Amino acid sequence: MTLENISINKSFSGWHKQYSHHSDSLNCPMRFAIFLPPQASNDQRVPVLYWLSGLTCSDENFMQKAGAQRLAAELGIAIVAPDTSPRGDKVPDDDGYDLGQGAGFYVNATQAPWHRHYRMYDYLVEELPALIEATFPVSDRRAIAGHSMGGHGALMIGLRNPGRYRSMSAFSPISNPSVCPWGQKAFSAYLGSDTAAWRQYDTSLLMRDAPEGPPALVDQGASDPYLAEQLQPQALQAAAQASGYPLQLNLREGYDHSYYFIASFIDQHLRFHATHLQD
Repeated sequence: MTLENISINKSFSGWHKQYSHHSDSLNCPMRFAIFLPPQASNDQRVPVLYWLSGLTCSDENFMQKAGAQRLAAELGIAIVAPDTSPRGDKVPDDDGYDLGQGAGFYVNATQAPWHRHYRMYDYLVEELPALIEATFPVSDRRAIAGHSMGGHGALMIGLRNPGRYRSMSAFSPISNPSVCPWGQKAFSAYLGSDTAAWRQYDTSLLMRDAPEGPPALVDQGASDPYLAEQLQPQALQAAAQASGYPLQLNLREGYDHSYYFIASFIDQHLRFHATHLQD
């Protein structure tokens, strides 16, 4: 597969790079960013943290705002940040910020007009990791993390693929998308009206039925404006308690939904993943 390098920047003795490529899963060009720590070389393949961003974001938000490169370089962890949806003139879109381009919700759409392009689940679980591992000096020791819509995606994907990921974490995840406005709008459009089809993408429902899987760390800001209506971390906590799932959920007083929050605690998340990514 042909990769086109868009940009390259040295950072903490490692390299931040952006690439575009054609995605067979999504039937369109896609872009991703990768941070390669200084330890990554032909003689040393490093573990990878996949970061999934939230609504309206792209591959750039986390790499520019989270301040993760310093510690990732120290720990020897690569970071891959994909885009949040397929994009392009031929890709269906919506006037709302919470549906369409920039809002893929990390599902495989089954409904027209979305089903031809919006297959982010397949892209992230199969296509992108295969491309990353074949192209860059990284190993198959993987972790997955994300924010908001991406927190939903990271936890959902980790729960559905426990053998692929050593650990998973999230900031402010959409914890129970089947019963919140953002999730209901997206799931209705991408998956149809049969709510039984939604269950496979609902983190709280999956965790309730999964007593084992990658250990999970979740941080939630107590001053997040979306906390009560959209995020509902109490559903995730209840699911973990019901199944005995290894979840640590922290409610952080005074913090909101922004990258100020993520930057404040990203080091704890990176160290959490580093513990589980060791050989």
